Amino acid sequence: MKLNPLDTIAANAGAADARTLFYRVFAVTLLLKLWLAATFPMTGDEAFFYHWGVYPDWGFYDHPPMVGWLLYVLSRVSNEPLVLRSVTVMLWSGIALGVVDLLRRLLPERTEVAYRTGSMFLVLPFTWALNLVTTDTPLILFVFLSGYSFVRARLEAQWRWYAVSGIFLGLAFLSKYFAVLLAGAYFVFLIRCRRDWPKLAVIALCALPFVAENVWYNATHCWNNVMFNAFNRNEGARWSVGTIVLYLGMMIYLITPWVFVGLVRARRAFGRLDFLAMLFLVPLLFMLVLSTRKTVGLHWVLGFMPFVFLLIGAVSDVATLRRYFRWTVWFSLPHLLALAAIVVLPVSVWKGSRLYDDMVFHKKTPEIVAALRVGLPDNGLVMARAYTPASILSYYAGEYWPVFGEGRFHARQDDVLVDFRQYAGRPIRIFDKRPIALEEVAPYFEKVSAGSFEVAGVTYWFADGEKFDYVRYREHVLKRIAERYYRIPAFLPVLDCAFLKRYDFPCR
Repeated sequence: MKLNPLDTIAANAGAADARTLFYRVFAVTLLLKLWLAATFPMTGDEAFFYHWGVYPDWGFYDHPPMVGWLLYVLSRVSNEPLVLRSVTVMLWSGIALGVVDLLRRLLPERTEVAYRTGSMFLVLPFTWALNLVTTDTPLILFVFLSGYSFVRARLEAQWRWYAVSGIFLGLAFLSKYFAVLLAGAYFVFLIRCRRDWPKLAVIALCALPFVAENVWYNATHCWNNVMFNAFNRNEGARWSVGTIVLYLGMMIYLITPWVFVGLVRARRAFGRLDFLAMLFLVPLLFMLVLSTRKTVGLHWVLGFMPFVFLLIGAVSDVATLRRYFRWTVWFSLPHLLALAAIVVLPVSVWKGSRLYDDMVFHKKTPEIVAALRVGLPDNGLVMARAYTPASILSYYAGEYWPVFGEGRFHARQDDVLVDFRQYAGRPIRIFDKRPIALEEVAPYFEKVSAGSFEVAGVTYWFADGEKFDYVRYREHVLKRIAERYYRIPAFLPVLDCAFLKRYDFPCR
């Protein structure tokens, strides 16, 4: 078909305008992310994972090791939030470039569509508002790189791209176990054609060494990752309609209502683009099933969002994408204002609101750390009663402050790092945001006393314990931890378990 020269000129002009818009949006959103990353208070999860970088290992209690390795490298540069969050800041911007690149390869005659899809992607709230460094940072990166390579393999029919896809899939697995959902997408797609089995085998073989590393780590470390993800965090899970509704609402929010409707209307096009559709349909349908029993975290699905927008770009016309972009800008604006308010407004502005206590704790943490050190004996140490305050306080203190007590099923890296035997006979100051009932901590010390202090009008409490009784703590706290969180199934071979050995508990 011969194109009208005027149509060609118009198309080229439209593509040029779209490309200019994309790079302007790219620059503006990147600057916003840099500002937010530099100024937003450190969160509990970030501070917790930061210490994985301080104490690097082949794995960690909650998840495989990738974010710890990443933070080890970044913390060698600086422990400032901007540096620690730098990869996350660049993440979504880089993915936007990948989305544009894939759409240009998929639709070489529709360059304008590629750039307008990329612009819309850049202004989605989660692509610039979520600048936190967590286990999801490397997961999202490697899931996209694996999917990008897979799409390249389908478009170019080159086996090397399947191998690259497998390598990135393995790296995603070393980031977080949700990578198996992408593997499931590959499996569902490739088994539909018998001739594609060898391609699936290439992906699997290239991912296998990374999986093997994690299996070895778990077998020699109490199967911590498996126990946490498959057993401990799912205690009490039950059927719930509310969690299903919450998941569906969350998906409409992330995708945006207009893109969601666009996908529903374009569902018949999924057949010719099934290699794209499977990359998000299989994972998101699995999450839907999971939502029948527990609340699905927003961050659990972020790694699969780029493939949603790849598909919507591939099935939408320019006029539609222009509307989507405008609506998404307005949708994102309240998010920006809310984050700016947290960063810019002084703490005093929040006084009288329910957020005030949290604002003080996160923005005045150095003052809290200083107050906790007042009157602390030379051989004394500080602990907190939950992992979030313990992690944040440790980050600003420049030393590791453990959790005192049983804690919960998550964030149990203390079980790996902390040896309570070394604290026998020492004074311990226990911090809490709420008044501490001395009768709860008194059994583990020779003598206890209570104290408190104020920072910006918020009261914090602590209990000073003299001569820590390790033996009693082992029998009443550590033993409960062992019985609750280390009930390793018989079918899992335990090659080593430092926590149980350290405190002389049986491995089964």
